[in-house]
Amino acid sequence: MGCPTALLSPPVSHPLAILPSTDPAQILQLRDRQYGAELIAAALLHYDFFTWLKSHAGASLDMICQHFGWVARPGDVLLTLCRAYGFVATDAAGGNRLTPVAEEHMVKDSPWFLGPYYEPIRNTPIVQGFLKVLSTGKPANWQAKANASDWHASMLDPVFAQSFTALMNCRGITFGQFLARALTPLLAHRHHVLDVGGGSGIYAAAILATHPHLTGTVLEQPPVDAITRQEIARHGLESRLQVLSGDMFAIPWPSTGVLLLSNVLHDWDLPEIRLLLAQAARALPAGGLLIIHDAFISDDKTGPLPVAEYSALLMNITQGKCYSPAEYGALLKESGFQPGSYQDTIAGRGFMTAVKLQEAAPGL
Repeated sequence: MGCPTALLSPPVSHPLAILPSTDPAQILQLRDRQYGAELIAAALLHYDFFTWLKSHAGASLDMICQHFGWVARPGDVLLTLCRAYGFVATDAAGGNRLTPVAEEHMVKDSPWFLGPYYEPIRNTPIVQGFLKVLSTGKPANWQAKANASDWHASMLDPVFAQSFTALMNCRGITFGQFLARALTPLLAHRHHVLDVGGGSGIYAAAILATHPHLTGTVLEQPPVDAITRQEIARHGLESRLQVLSGDMFAIPWPSTGVLLLSNVLHDWDLPEIRLLLAQAARALPAGGLLIIHDAFISDDKTGPLPVAEYSALLMNITQGKCYSPAEYGALLKESGFQPGSYQDTIAGRGFMTAVKLQEAAPGL
């Protein structure tokens, strides 16, 4: 996919609102796909998953997870990756079966079995991490380092938080700029944006740089909040973009007309997502706009391949995965929102919106 050219372009002068002329998708995908091979190696060598599925054609996700002792979320990520690679096909009833290429090359008793080709990575730290995640649902250590905590705990360390926030910020500049342009038709009559779990604040900053009539708030926990303030000041937006310090699960969110969850929900499993959407429902008035910006799996969970590979990475280091528009849509309806459709932006990312239907009931 090239750079979108049909986006509405409001008149802007802030440097943060100037779009790049090229699409960095391939560069990002090289990094995002790094865990895909090792998740397949875990299934191929440690569970002999493909041999089992050949003799249990039509098995559902629930049946597969029950047999192997897998938790549903990582099991779903593995099956999605297998579909995207063309190793597994799933019928309308949810039954899974091997494709011809998997039957010939991933089943142990086949004369063309390629399992030995994966033996050198059988016991790598990342593969070992996947064994833990599949069986427990708990994230592995950050970047498979023996002396590291999982990502969520690591973010409380100032040195790690600085490094990781910089990592996310460098891609967020481009992602944020294209998101800001794509949101133009939706923001003309809005006034304030609340960016929850906003990291460096790059997404809120790009939106405000592109839409000078807006003000905003970034909600971020210590120690990241200090980094957020520094970055906002570096962009010269401190008079319009404030930082609220706190744990997004623990403190009330301020009222707003637009609420942004950018690369936040993919870090969490369904119970935590429901809690965050309940917070969003309390913060928004009827007619308020919720924006979910992320990498989305297709509704049929067959790809796109780069997102399926990225989901494997997320499944390893966080409590989440990449979700589909249909999955988010169902959760949004539960929380009192009317979900909208998905829209691409750049580099395999995009967003979907939802409108708050009515005031949240007391205690929601």
